[in-house]
Amino acid sequence: MLGYECDSYFVFSLGNFSRLAVYFRFERQIGHHLIQTFAPSSLVVMLSWFSFWLGLDAIPGRVTLLVTCMLTLVTMFTGMRADIPPVAYVKALDLWMAGCMLFVFSALGEFVVVKVLDVQYQYQVNKVPKVLPMRISAMEKGQCVGTVANWEGGTVNVRPRKPTQTPTTPGQVSLQGNGGPQPPLPPTKQPTRRQSILSVAWTDTDTGIEKIMWREIDKMSRVVFPGLFLVFVVLYWPILIFKTS
Repeated sequence: MLGYECDSYFVFSLGNFSRLAVYFRFERQIGHHLIQTFAPSSLVVMLSWFSFWLGLDAIPGRVTLLVTCMLTLVTMFTGMRADIPPVAYVKALDLWMAGCMLFVFSALGEFVVVKVLDVQYQYQVNKVPKVLPMRISAMEKGQCVGTVANWEGGTVNVRPRKPTQTPTTPGQVSLQGNGGPQPPLPPTKQPTRRQSILSVAWTDTDTGIEKIMWREIDKMSRVVFPGLFLVFVVLYWPILIFKTS
């Protein structure tokens, strides 16, 4: 609390009267809040960034880390509000705690996004066309039956089926059903991933290495989240200091 004395005259309609005027100016010490609120909340936000270095195989540890950080900030915010008298306006501490909780919640949302992208990537990797293996196995079974019948000299009642017309060159002869060499299968066109922003994986044109989107998002988050938090701190403290002064 600071007090100062000044000499001034107050003119009234009935005359001049002597009076005593006292002005009080209250300033809150910020050292207590630096130790009890600002420093611990900053460390909790930094602790949430460790989840970006954990792979998706450590899902329980990653979720536990982020949820614990969020609950810690909520507990700190509740205790802080209990120590400070309630007011009808938004305080600087409220803005700080809201910003810290927003960063931790964003890290939790980033984990949900990369998990969904990983599920889509695994689905595309494990998706195998089933029509081609069924055709190959059927042709192998027919070839084996015809070979065994010709070797033993017996007869096999095979239901005739409509011959398929395959393009042949003058030097190729189709010998299907007689145990002869089969014509070469036409090359199958492998599904290619679309090179778009929404692709879950793509191949780098320079290095030829496959890049997965959820891993790239984790790598970017390791830089983006600390950078945004640094911007938040740089904007918060000058505004707070200059406004109070």
